[in-house]
Amino acid sequence: MNAPVTPQDLEAARLLLSRLGVDPADLVSGAGTVEGAPDQRPMPTIREWIPVVAALVSPSTAASYGSYWNKAEAKWGDRRMNTITASEIKTMAETVRSSARVRRNSRGGRNAVENFVAAMRCLYKHLVNDGRLDERHNPAIRVTKPRRNPSTRRALAGNRLTELNDVVASTGDDPELDSLICRLHEETACRRGGALTLRPRDLDRQQCAILLREKGETERWQPVSPTLMRHLIAHAEERGSGDPEGQLLRYASGKPITDRRYDYLFGRVQNELDWARTLQVSAHWLRHTTLTWVERHFGMGVARAYAGHAESGSDMTTTSYVKADIGEVAEALAALTGEPHPLAPARTARAEAE
Repeated sequence: MNAPVTPQDLEAARLLLSRLGVDPADLVSGAGTVEGAPDQRPMPTIREWIPVVAALVSPSTAASYGSYWNKAEAKWGDRRMNTITASEIKTMAETVRSSARVRRNSRGGRNAVENFVAAMRCLYKHLVNDGRLDERHNPAIRVTKPRRNPSTRRALAGNRLTELNDVVASTGDDPELDSLICRLHEETACRRGGALTLRPRDLDRQQCAILLREKGETERWQPVSPTLMRHLIAHAEERGSGDPEGQLLRYASGKPITDRRYDYLFGRVQNELDWARTLQVSAHWLRHTTLTWVERHFGMGVARAYAGHAESGSDMTTTSYVKADIGEVAEALAALTGEPHPLAPARTARAEAE
């Protein structure tokens, strides 16, 4: 005769099933299985799973999350993914907050916490997608990301933008390169990643447009002025390797630039200009400046298209109905630069009539 089951026996069984990553309901219903058969693959450790996910996501995502995955691996390297709890992830997030690098524009480590939680969610999302973990047992989704504070960036006044460009063009070891970088950001409002991934083959000389590939694996054709197009072509011919697939922006030696060039460029600007040092001005400030000007003169629809923002957004429902095409973006660019553009014939015709 079997002995009666005690509460202690039940608790021990629950603990064992939890360690094995098995839901008690699955034992009865067969839920979450393929044709009723449980997934027999062993639960990976976090050290085993990180390189798997790194190969699945885009290079930019892997680079963004890499440092946070390294922290998780250092903490839980040999732990099975289903043994890490939400409270442990939350505790580790607070450790990441306390160790975040302090900068002049730091926000108490909030961004570090947000990025760490996002990195962990990425790991567990692919574990769920692979059928190795039930979504109900995903600990990362039970850790709340901190609400993002409003950005402190704003548009630069015209005189300050002039001062910035003067410093860029008159200081440093390669003012020609740095001036081209700033002109590219000021005309297109592109992100840093878009500039760094620009290739010679992305230059449409006839239409005066460049193909930008930015975050979220998005691509868009962005109009540029004839002047900027000439300088981009000359830069590619003088410093490029001849490979149309290679990176366009390069040092005089022919070596492709990296993020470090931006750090050097805007570090120099901050050293020369007190206000830039106080505000911690970076390339993203140029994006804010251009998009603010476009919004004020051409409206939100054109500004969204100019920025390359997704059509769906949480700002206003009506923005999904207010869309601008590349011709309207080119018209805004022509007004910004004072140069006619082949994709904005209406503005060109008006300018010639005047």
